[in-house]
Amino acid sequence: MKHFSSAAIAAGLVAIAQAAAGDSAAQPYPSRPITLVVPLAPGGSTDVIGRLTGEGMSRAIGAPIVVENVSGAGGSTGVSRVVKATPDGYTFMVGQWGTNVATGAIYNLSFDLLTDLQPIGLIATQPFLVVARKSMEANNLKELLAWIKANPEKATQGHAGIGSPGHVSGIFLQNAAGLKWAMVAYRSAGPALQDVLTGNIDISLDTPATSKPHIEAGGLKAYATTSKARIAAFPNLPTVEEAGVPGYTFSFWHALWAPKGIPPDALAKLTGALKTALADEGMRNKLVGLSQEIFPADQQSPEALAAFQKAEIERWWPVIKAAGIKPQ
Repeated sequence: MKHFSSAAIAAGLVAIAQAAAGDSAAQPYPSRPITLVVPLAPGGSTDVIGRLTGEGMSRAIGAPIVVENVSGAGGSTGVSRVVKATPDGYTFMVGQWGTNVATGAIYNLSFDLLTDLQPIGLIATQPFLVVARKSMEANNLKELLAWIKANPEKATQGHAGIGSPGHVSGIFLQNAAGLKWAMVAYRSAGPALQDVLTGNIDISLDTPATSKPHIEAGGLKAYATTSKARIAAFPNLPTVEEAGVPGYTFSFWHALWAPKGIPPDALAKLTGALKTALADEGMRNKLVGLSQEIFPADQQSPEALAAFQKAEIERWWPVIKAAGIKPQ
């Protein structure tokens, strides 16, 4: 029997490891499951839209896409998780106006929202609904605002954290209506809405995606939509402007980002999978059924998202800072 020295055995093991690494590197992307980070807790619209988009992209790209919820600090904890992730195409995130625009004007972030992430593409935009606990005595928005005016120390609004769309839009509504009410922060919109459903919180600005079934079941009262025009899901529901608060509209969008430095082929495949998913009739019907307005195909690209996000930051940061919104 031939004997080998320890040095020869070690060299052989190194060679085997290098060969295995080479084989792995040579495998076409994607060759294993991909993680989609949702920077908010389960149950809110970002989670719902992220999971729908992930399902559609998984079919298009030919690999499992596993959702990982990482909540905290208005979504910036989850965004940081993606910024720090290995840029190999196996981690990306769904984000929105709050997590990828507003937080930069409110929190002292350790990263740059524009330069430390790689845009993939825009998904869709949506308004809010002004909703309240089912036991709320007000029957329309004017009556709701009158109740708040009469109960300034009692009225409460739940939201998904400082800097979230629900929080910032609530501050803007306070300013437009000339009123104040208590803001109660949660880790996501889902838990906030649950406390409205149980009557522990009075009102919320929530998306049609998550509030519609509760409204239809009688668990919530709906007063108005924050969109510029009435929405198909609730054609009889007035806009906030129609209901008596002139000049107030608010909508927010969702999009996808990857860590900076992702390989070009992986970025191209993720962008292609997004476009394929959003072109699918079944997927589109689900999003439209949640009152989402899907961005046109030419905006479902890294370049379009980069320009769009930059414009949103330039538009909203001065407004948010002027409103004095700060971490609590």
